[in-house]
Parts: sequence; structure tokens; C-alpha cells
Amino acid sequence: MTAAAKAPRFASVDALRGLTVAAMLLVNNPGDWGHVYPPLLHADWHGCTPTDLVFPFFLFIVGVSIALGVVPRAEAGADRGALMRVVAVRALRIVGLGLLLHLLAWWWLEMPHFRPWGVLQRIGLCFLAAGAVALWLRPRAQWALLGALLLGWWALLAWSGSLAPWDNLASRVDTALLGPWLYQYDPTTGRGHDPEGLPSTLGALATTLLGLRAGDWLRRGELRALWIAGVAALLLGLLWSQWLPWNKHLWTSSYVLWTGGWALLALAAAHVLVDRRGWPALGRSFGVNAIAAYAGSAVMVYLFAALGWWGWLYQVAFAGWMTPRFGPYLPSLAFALAFVGFWWAVVRWMDRRGWHIRI
Repeated sequence: MTAAAKAPRFASVDALRGLTVAAMLLVNNPGDWGHVYPPLLHADWHGCTPTDLVFPFFLFIVGVSIALGVVPRAEAGADRGALMRVVAVRALRIVGLGLLLHLLAWWWLEMPHFRPWGVLQRIGLCFLAAGAVALWLRPRAQWALLGALLLGWWALLAWSGSLAPWDNLASRVDTALLGPWLYQYDPTTGRGHDPEGLPSTLGALATTLLGLRAGDWLRRGELRALWIAGVAALLLGLLWSQWLPWNKHLWTSSYVLWTGGWALLALAAAHVLVDRRGWPALGRSFGVNAIAAYAGSAVMVYLFAALGWWGWLYQVAFAGWMTPRFGPYLPSLAFALAFVGFWWAVVRWMDRRGWHIRI
């Protein structure tokens, strides 16, 4: 690879990715799901809690990473077809890893059915589509596609006539495609729902494309554009929510702009603090081993749960002595923080040895 083709590396992006992964582990692994502080739970349906920012942040950073990693190589003259094959192979690996994790969960935890959709599957699909967009569409066309996704997904949801659970367009299409293999399925009514299903991936792709454009601004040093776009997206997302509510399950267009606005501002702030002012890149160790940390922690959870160690560990190390003193919520949070701390130590150890596992 020539010097001109080398992709720029921003410590701020690694840090922001890492903090996002740490937040994923935190909200996914409380000690007791019956006692979780409300900000650490997803909104039941409409709405947006701090937890509902986590997955959009990660997909936004996927787009940023494509702008920083794939696009410079294409602009330096690398064969775009070859780059597309690299993107496609990596996307398939991410999807395959997601399917493998769900297979382990189904097998070890004796789940009622195997679930094809999931977080990694959505990441892989968005990475594939956004990579193709980055390689084959010019910036104006990328903006046009982003606008078409936002308006088109809104029109489809409005045309379907309902945003209610089970009755919305996304749930109906997912039910027709996979039925009882979805995250939720009611055999008495034959209706199902999956928060990572196929139709709502249109909104998730819009989030990734917003990250793609933000990454281009970052690469070109256009910090002012990041700040302005962040504020504009927040205001538009807030305004649009009066007609189309924020909804992570459906990944509504207003949700794309609201969460994307926060992601744009977070990226701008991280760039100023880490890249320009030299603040420590907190979270970097998670960021350079993001998929490994997510997948490794999932395997650990499945294994401990299958062996009966999960509940025992929580009771002995946290709930048994903390609950009488502090109530049930604090030990549940302490367990989640300890889980994140354990995996921070793991990825820190890996990073110090130069072990960066990429799918």
C-alpha cells in the first residue's frame, strides 16, 4: 500500500466506538432485569432513552469508519471492484458471526427457536450497503439516497396505516418472511415482531449513511459542518417526532435524525478533545477490538447462563450483601459495571500486546 492510500486514523473515532461498545455491554448485562434504572432500559415502544442512543451510535460510527478506511483507498486509485469484494466478505463474516452467536444461544440456553435477525446481522447488512454507496455514489447522490430513505421509510410507515406494536408494516413484513423465528411471536394470532428485522433496516442504513457523510467531513477537517449538522439534525428530529414518533423498534426517520444529531455532536466533541487537544482516548481498547469484545462477552454470558453460574455469581458477589443495604437497583447496576470492567481489562490486555481481532 502506498503512503497516499493509507487511511487516516483518528483516535477520537476509536474512543467513541469503544465507549459505545462499553455502553452496549452495560445496558445488555444488568444483574437483575427486574431492577434496572429507567435510563438504562429501552423505551417500551415510542420514545428515546439514553439506552436507545447506543445502537444508532455504533451504526453511525460504522459509516464514519467507511469514510475513513474505504474511501481514501478508492480515491488513491485502488480498484473499486476489489474493495467492494473486501467489504462484502467482511459483511458476510459479521452476519455469519451474528448467526453463530444466536445458534449458541439457541443450543446452550434451550431457546424456543433459532432467531435469524440480530444486532451483528444488522451491522453486517448496513456495512455492506453503505460500503457500496461509498464506492459507487458521489457525495450528492449519497445525500439524495439518505433523503430518499428518510422520506421513503416515513411514507411506507404512513401508508401502512398503523405504528402500533404487531400491526405496523415492519412487523407484518417480518412475520410474512420468518413468522415464528422472530424475536417475538404470538402463535395464537400468528403475528410477530423483531426489532432488528428487515424493513426497519432501511432506517438503520440511513443512520449509517449519515455517519458516512460525517466521516467525510471529519477527514477533510470540516469541524464546523459537524457542529451545524448535529444541531440541525436534533431540531429536525424533534420537529418530525410530532408526526412520526421516535421509535427504535421501527427505526423511524425522526429517530434517525434525533439519534444522528447526538452522534454528530459526540463525534465533533471527541475530535476536538482527543485529536486536537490531546485528551486521553478513553475507550480506545474497546474500540480497536469492538466486535471481538461484543462477541466474546456474548459467549461468556451464554456459557455462564447455561452452566447456572450467572445467577449464582450475581447473588454471591453483589445482591446477597448489597440488597439489604442499598436496595435491589444498585447491585444490579454494580454487576453491569463490573462486567464492563472485566471486559475492559481483557481488551486492554489485548491492545497492549497488539492483538486486534478484526472480522
